[in-house]
Amino acid sequence: MTARRVLGVDSGGSGLRLALADPDDPGRATTAVSRTPVRTSAAGIDAADMMAQLLPMARALLGDDAERQAPAAVVVGAAGMATLGADLRAELPGAMRRELGVDRIALAADGVTAYAGALGQRPGAVVAAGTGMIALGTDLDGWRRADGWGHLLGDCGGGAWIGRAGLDAAMRAYDGRGGGSKALLALAEERFGPAGDLPGQIYPRTDRPAALASFAPDVAACAADDPVAAGILRAAARHIAEAAAAVCPAQGGEVALTGGLFKMGDPLLGPLGEELAAQLPQATVVPAAGDPLHGSLVIAGALATDGLRLPIDGRLLHVP
Repeated sequence: MTARRVLGVDSGGSGLRLALADPDDPGRATTAVSRTPVRTSAAGIDAADMMAQLLPMARALLGDDAERQAPAAVVVGAAGMATLGADLRAELPGAMRRELGVDRIALAADGVTAYAGALGQRPGAVVAAGTGMIALGTDLDGWRRADGWGHLLGDCGGGAWIGRAGLDAAMRAYDGRGGGSKALLALAEERFGPAGDLPGQIYPRTDRPAALASFAPDVAACAADDPVAAGILRAAARHIAEAAAAVCPAQGGEVALTGGLFKMGDPLLGPLGEELAAQLPQATVVPAAGDPLHGSLVIAGALATDGLRLPIDGRLLHVP
């Protein structure tokens, strides 16, 4: 019979992902994907809906009933866990124990699994940026968090922030106000339709942050020739570096960047490199080793082997 494996879960706006791997080899995993996001309401992330999706996928990964072994550990990483995870913390551990027979369980904010995926269990700082943006840092004694407050209150420098700034510049050009960009106006109308109808294309949407973020690549595409677009990306880079500086351990260490936003390449990474060098001269920027799903497996492997060194926290990393 094979050794017990660990199960990692990553839940976010694009759906639910699971991975099964040996505790000492999280880089070699079998995965399953659902494109249906777990329901979230005013009460938080719906634990019953997560279990309804998660269980069939987990059982398929674990194998036939006759051969199935309980995972050595399960780690669930979820966007919004810190602020919307009360139902998950109350219901998920018991449900996992009943349905999968697992003893060792941890629930983590997606920023924590992004950290573990990028840096493992080393001290440092990680910026995770896609539609939103959050920075987490640790000296392994506790967590420091900056931003990740959503597109209305923060996420400064993230995809929705860049897209909104680009659309603001487009509407300024449409009105004839200062700070506008005709190039961004043309791209906005190409993507969303006539500028005068843009509010009706954005405000009613339930996925408003994603709609705003969809315009971020257009801002990047204009940056080489359009000073307004270039200025937006410089401002985004400054915000991202400020968040990294706010959480980086005082003695410095490694800083990693993870998430889809950084696939923009040089238009963002160029100014970001300059900002990080100016704001964090004592730190070393390193490539991220893996993504949040990989990070959930890293934490699960550590949990299964009594090797967890990342700080346990009631909201960010909960080990019941």
